Amino acid sequence: MSRRTVRIAMNGVTGRMGHRQHLVRSLLALREEGGIDLGGGETLWPEPVLVGRREQALRALAHTYGLDPESVSTDLDAVLADDSIDIYFDAQVTSARQEALKKAIAAGKHIYAEKPTATSLDGALELARAASRAGVRHGVVQDKLFLPGLRKLSRLAESGFFGRVLSVRGEFGYWVFEGDWQSAQRPSWNYRAEDGGGIVSDMFPHWEYVLHNLFGRVTSVQAHATTHIPRRWDEQGEPYEATADDAAYGIFTLEGGAVAQINSSWAVRVHRDELVEFQVDGTEGSAVAGLRGCRYQHRAGTPKPVWNPDLPATERFRDQWQEVPDNDGDENTNGFKAQWELFLRHVAEPDGGRPYAWDLLAGARGVQLAELALRSSAEGRRLEVPELAL
Repeated sequence: MSRRTVRIAMNGVTGRMGHRQHLVRSLLALREEGGIDLGGGETLWPEPVLVGRREQALRALAHTYGLDPESVSTDLDAVLADDSIDIYFDAQVTSARQEALKKAIAAGKHIYAEKPTATSLDGALELARAASRAGVRHGVVQDKLFLPGLRKLSRLAESGFFGRVLSVRGEFGYWVFEGDWQSAQRPSWNYRAEDGGGIVSDMFPHWEYVLHNLFGRVTSVQAHATTHIPRRWDEQGEPYEATADDAAYGIFTLEGGAVAQINSSWAVRVHRDELVEFQVDGTEGSAVAGLRGCRYQHRAGTPKPVWNPDLPATERFRDQWQEVPDNDGDENTNGFKAQWELFLRHVAEPDGGRPYAWDLLAGARGVQLAELALRSSAEGRRLEVPELAL
């Protein structure tokens, strides 16, 4: 079997997401599996090249995971000028992403990036159009579509199980410690608007692609964004004022008439089975999906609840639902790894390969929704979401 190496410049791997999800649980996991079988006796072998500002941290990562100690660099321009680099991946802070992606596109590299791709819709569309003109292949991380729970939910939707979808209700979030008496689980830049922080810019792009891919394009948004915890402590234990939103409450209308309501908060204590859950109600059935599991209740098996506040409930409502089975064998799938494999296969295809749905234009839709949601919150009104095109 022959091996084809694809060299991937990974910028931002010293951060939590870049390190754990993209480097370790995606590319290194694919290497542990022997690479990606392309068929015909050929294997695609991902070779990470670690890029960032802290050379010592990059070398430590290379040493820990047995990578070439020379495949690290603090000089992005030099890396992009290297003809042996095939793909540029970006998991930096949001405020630094757009300029780095522009450089990579100009250098003719294929692009794979975390979301949001830019801090404004204009910037996100500029990237999508530049990549299209350059003829490079491009993708944006939309990991939740590849999680077992959401894949099961998608399977139900594609089968017509729901009938006409009436509503989608989502709950996401957990308590992020303020940082004074317990260290925070998220970097402090997430709570500074000037650094690209905020839960709307972070999570609304997720909600856009989940709703769009499973139930239809978002056609309007009404949101309320707020900062529940105005004072936090950074990584050095120094107090700072939180200038970015840490909670947002959104109502979305979808093509076809369904309504979605999604609460997002870093200031909520969890009383649900998973950190994110979606309930979908349709004329023929309902389902509740999290990251891994999905439960459903069909019209024919729906009990007949009767409202009587004077008597205690005689059974647990949760017990009236059934589990969607793990028929695809993907119950242990990592969503980041699954999408990385698809994107690498896309890059490996000959010219004229199949279109890739989760591209920079799809990423721009996420930025658009976040931008309109913040404007909706500021103006206190519902806003239409125009359809985007290159």
